[in-house]
Amino acid sequence: MSIKAFSSPSPTPMPTQDDLKKLAADKAVEYVSSGMVLGLGTGSTAAFVVAKIGELLKSGELKDIVGIPTSTRTYEQAKSLGIPLSVLDDHPVLDLSIDGADEVDPDLNLVKGRGGALLREKMVEAASKKFVVVVDDTKLVDGLGGSGLAMPVEVVQFCWKYNLIRLQELFKEEGCEAKLRIDADGKPYVTDNSNYIVDLYFKTPIRDGLAAGKEISSFQGVVEHGLFLDMATAVIIAGKEGVSVKSKFQYGVLSVRPKDLTIPAIITDEIVACLLFVKRRVDSWDNFVIRMPYEAAVLVRLANKRYSVDESTLLECETLFIVMVQNSLSMRSL
Repeated sequence: MSIKAFSSPSPTPMPTQDDLKKLAADKAVEYVSSGMVLGLGTGSTAAFVVAKIGELLKSGELKDIVGIPTSTRTYEQAKSLGIPLSVLDDHPVLDLSIDGADEVDPDLNLVKGRGGALLREKMVEAASKKFVVVVDDTKLVDGLGGSGLAMPVEVVQFCWKYNLIRLQELFKEEGCEAKLRIDADGKPYVTDNSNYIVDLYFKTPIRDGLAAGKEISSFQGVVEHGLFLDMATAVIIAGKEGVSVKSKFQYGVLSVRPKDLTIPAIITDEIVACLLFVKRRVDSWDNFVIRMPYEAAVLVRLANKRYSVDESTLLECETLFIVMVQNSLSMRSL
């Protein structure tokens, strides 16, 4: 009698980090519509986004896209894929930016710039009506700086060591170690803007990101830092269980949706995007409050160009917009 051996089915391989990044990137591109002006991020995750956009343009599923690249690297990739490109000078307001992040905290604040493009990334993404962030779940942290990896600060080359010492001293309570970034040839890493990068490594998370950002920016010779605060509209997270989306509406100080609200969620997300965009473009919250009823009426109607709703819903949207701003102000005063 012969005995046949049967092999058990091979277990499904675990997704790699690149697999997760691609999943999140594909989800992010669902936010893109024909005719948009897009901010194109920099880094390994953003590269998947750019590749997908190029693929959809080639197939004809997307049309009339204009990309604003955030680095020479992204420019070269997008150009090779046939994506039409421009600059902020010609498109000072973008419909959407998509980029990766190095850390994401529970309030959707970010650390970015380990790829070296933090200045251009922040310029482009601050000019965007919506900013969608794409990460895998390894990038989630309880507090910014909590991963133990670098938080970059771009500095001018002149007397860089002077600023390195000042930055390390600023965060001595967090056990900060500041290091000049070195490239593969053993020379100081030079950004696309001909600056150096000082990488800050923290033993404990940054206690107050907003205060930290202001302190860093106050140093003469500092060009930009990698704290991206109150900028993300939504974060797409890929993990072993699949892809999830966290929006600023669900998390952080803007979470004020009344229980009986009937506005479709997609429109409230649009209001959040409008709120964050306007907030970045006024010089103070006081000025924003003065203009608030006007901004509510105009921006909600701009959102409605994409979503057909009745007049009563529009009025409810305006009310929600104002409540959200007031809630944000009261939270900041605590």
